[in-house]
Amino acid sequence: MRKLLLLLLACLPVMAFAQGFQVNLEGQKQIGMGHTGTGLLQDGASVFFNPGAMAMLPQNYIQGGISPLIFKSDFNPSGTNDQFYTKNKIATPFSGYAVWGPKNAPWKFGVGIYTPFGGLTDWGNQWQGKYVLESLNLKAIYIQPTLSIRLADFVSIGGGFVYNIGSVDLTRAIPVANVNGNDGQARLKGTGHGYGWNAGIFFKTESSITVGIDYRSKVNTTINNGDAMFSVAPSLAANFPQPNTFTASIPLPSTTTLGLGFYPSKRWVLAADVNYVHWSVYKVLEFDYAQNTPTLQDTRSPRDYKDAVTLRGGAQYAASDNLFLRAGGGYATTAVLDGYVTPEAPDANRYYFTAGLGYKLAHHLDLDFSFEYEKLLARTQTNYESQLSGTFKTHVYIPGIGLAYHW
Repeated sequence: MRKLLLLLLACLPVMAFAQGFQVNLEGQKQIGMGHTGTGLLQDGASVFFNPGAMAMLPQNYIQGGISPLIFKSDFNPSGTNDQFYTKNKIATPFSGYAVWGPKNAPWKFGVGIYTPFGGLTDWGNQWQGKYVLESLNLKAIYIQPTLSIRLADFVSIGGGFVYNIGSVDLTRAIPVANVNGNDGQARLKGTGHGYGWNAGIFFKTESSITVGIDYRSKVNTTINNGDAMFSVAPSLAANFPQPNTFTASIPLPSTTTLGLGFYPSKRWVLAADVNYVHWSVYKVLEFDYAQNTPTLQDTRSPRDYKDAVTLRGGAQYAASDNLFLRAGGGYATTAVLDGYVTPEAPDANRYYFTAGLGYKLAHHLDLDFSFEYEKLLARTQTNYESQLSGTFKTHVYIPGIGLAYHW
């Protein structure tokens, strides 16, 4: 029993990040166009997509949006006909931006608050992988003040500071039954902070093409004194001291994006982005418990992720002066190597399609809708640590709405 507990607790820090934790929902216009925006001048979401483009925006902006995310995954254990499904829960990624500068000034200042990483998964406490994960609620909220300067009519630059507020709430079962036959449960809950920066450059060419390059640094987020809570039979309580805390550091990877904008007519805007995510920084996840016992030891769990790429494309058509239609899509490669796939991030190569509609409610007020469907390719895996073996199939549905006031 002790060996089994040590093995399971060694697998406890399953708070892995993968492509599935990169949220990419930072502006309704950009979502509608397949998440493109680094090489475009759309609105205040340039604070996120390319701070170098902010100084080229013809107006100031205050805007906000929300994109409720419905994550639906199912698991078929190897050699069985059983199917286990995640519960119907809705995550709520959001974004808000303010961009301001004097009229005709060569600079603009902006502030953004958005959620570039996160996840909400709940498999319940009756499925085959309950000793690996029952539920995970993960959030990373970035706050980003940014300054952008127009160096000439054709080029501008920008950069800013990033402050991250991260939180995690994770539960999993422990295979030690109480007198009623119920499993024990482990829960890790805490908040942390991290810092980073971003920079971008934006070009207008004479051939009706705009070009943008954006870099966002890695953000190491450290959780100190998170709560480590264990529900076990009284006879085992001494093995899981209470109260207890944990410390962990989580690397949120840097990203580099190259974006292009094309304008074949006054009504059409076409865009393409290539997004490179430096997931290879995520080598290992360590948990340091304040109180250890022979059963509850600090853990060091290898991840060995690899870098990943997303190819994006999108279009906008101005059906009238007030109505805009958008569509897009893309393909993303997985960051998780074979043998490391886990139920909190049943990651795989994926494709997605998006659509959007924008309407000018008034001369200074835009209302935008977006929708995204994302499909992860089925992936059959046996995890090296937990030996959980089977096939994951995942679909994601994301409607969204945004409002932008500009002057």
